[in-house]
Amino acid sequence: MKIKGTQLFVKALKEEGVDTLFAYPGGMAIDIFDALYGETAFNVVLPRHEQGLVHAADGYARATGKTGVCLVTSGPGATNLVTGIATANFDSVPLVCFTGQVPTHLIGNDAFQEVDIVGICRSICKYAVTVRRREDLGRIIREAFYIARTGKPGPVVVDFPKDIQNALGSDEYPQEISMRSYKPSTGVHMGQLKKAAEMLASARRPLLLIGGGVNISRGRDALLSVLKKAKVPVVTTVMGKGAIPTDDPLYLGNMGMHGCAAANTAVSECDLLFSVGTRFNDRITGKIEEFAKGAKIVHIDIDAASISRNIVVDVPIVADAREALEKLAEILPPQKHDTSEWVERLTAIKKEKPIVQDGGGALTPKDVIDEINRRYTDVIVTTDVGQNQMWTTQFLELKGESRLITSGGLGTMGFGLPAAIGAKLGCPDMPVVCVSGDGGIQMNIQELATAVCQEIPLTVCILNNSYLGNVRQWQEMFYGGRYSCTCLRKRKSCGEWCSSPNAECPPYIPDFVRLAQSYGIEGIRVERREDVAAAFERAEQNKTAPTVIEFIIDRESNVLPMVPGGNALSEMVTEFKKEGK
Repeated sequence: MKIKGTQLFVKALKEEGVDTLFAYPGGMAIDIFDALYGETAFNVVLPRHEQGLVHAADGYARATGKTGVCLVTSGPGATNLVTGIATANFDSVPLVCFTGQVPTHLIGNDAFQEVDIVGICRSICKYAVTVRRREDLGRIIREAFYIARTGKPGPVVVDFPKDIQNALGSDEYPQEISMRSYKPSTGVHMGQLKKAAEMLASARRPLLLIGGGVNISRGRDALLSVLKKAKVPVVTTVMGKGAIPTDDPLYLGNMGMHGCAAANTAVSECDLLFSVGTRFNDRITGKIEEFAKGAKIVHIDIDAASISRNIVVDVPIVADAREALEKLAEILPPQKHDTSEWVERLTAIKKEKPIVQDGGGALTPKDVIDEINRRYTDVIVTTDVGQNQMWTTQFLELKGESRLITSGGLGTMGFGLPAAIGAKLGCPDMPVVCVSGDGGIQMNIQELATAVCQEIPLTVCILNNSYLGNVRQWQEMFYGGRYSCTCLRKRKSCGEWCSSPNAECPPYIPDFVRLAQSYGIEGIRVERREDVAAAFERAEQNKTAPTVIEFIIDRESNVLPMVPGGNALSEMVTEFKKEGK
């Protein structure tokens, strides 16, 4: 039987088990949307901007472990996906992004809304392809889903010209995949793993460094199986947080630029660093020459290109994190040395030098995160990027089925709210909380309308300090307090460049409470710590719509501790006082 390309597209989504499609219509995708009309097999979610759309698909994928799917038109519709595609690519999130395209005979003629989206995205995705022949459509879609979710997951772009959409062809959707050019790594090199296991058992000061790859592979249970056999302290990257319950006695905390003293000390003093699922980027290594200087390093990662790229390692193992940890738990020999003194020392540092935030009675970001910790046993927390992200990763407790969803590698402002929407659509029975800054929330705040239309209850927490806080902190600490283009209250009439907030500052724009009300939802402003719990209580009463809570925090609160860029992890700045404060 012959059917249109658009009909095969719909059939393909069903065959792939897609239950949610994030889609925005346009001229070169209108035929696909016509084929979707009346379809009940999946929920078609209409966002308010294509960037919000792709971040929502990303959040859905991270929350569920499924492949996120989105559909947009050509030209600006396609280019509006670029930031989200790059975000997903950095953090290894499986997405399949369909873009409408002008008819094949017009490609290259500068037709209306024509862009070479494949060329644009080639360096920021796992694979990109234009469908040139109707007979290739089914195979290409099947391969797109396969490539996105296998090996190191990532986004795939399928450019779908209008004439191919309407062309008749076979209704068959292939079930088998045979790609000579793509053979993802499977299995574990047992010889290397046995060597690594022996090193772990023989170390006197062993340390497990867990990255985002363990969360991507859903490897928590495998990691805990390893820890049952080996009492080894654990540190995580920001992306690895949640791979081990944060109340586990062996867990020290996050390490890196804004890591805790115990975690950074452990990395600096260990004699074996057993790392799983991390790229060793600059935010966790600090000065490379000083990173784990006295340690042998084992590195397990599914991406061979990530091994020894930034940090030269002693034992490389290319493997899926969960599979490698499961095998490690089976073969790990008993520890040859008593490591209790090492664990006790690090635990003592964790207790003696916790990350604290004292507002002197005033409302702090920690008060907000502490309330999330008290209120929820199982929760999905999404963040934006900047100080709000760092405070959340420092203070958030992750136990049970709780998960943290954040943009790690690309650091994308505007990610938090649409990612929360996608996460809630994928996991409707889980409470979802978005923590954002007043700058980041405005980059995709229009997605409140999407949440309203989809009748999604989620809590949006805005930490409002009236600044682009992370950049302002750097300006305060390293640029003499010259706040260049970071004050969100600044008006043209303010005149001179300022370096300190004062009573004469103009009011903040927008009024987030009134803005929330304009979307038909509740907006709450909190200025005192004793009102935090009541605000969350009110938010939980709204069962079919989001709630916005604006928390007014100190305008010059800093994220500490901090390792200045290029410094060793041992050179942590634990306090900083601005001149005159």
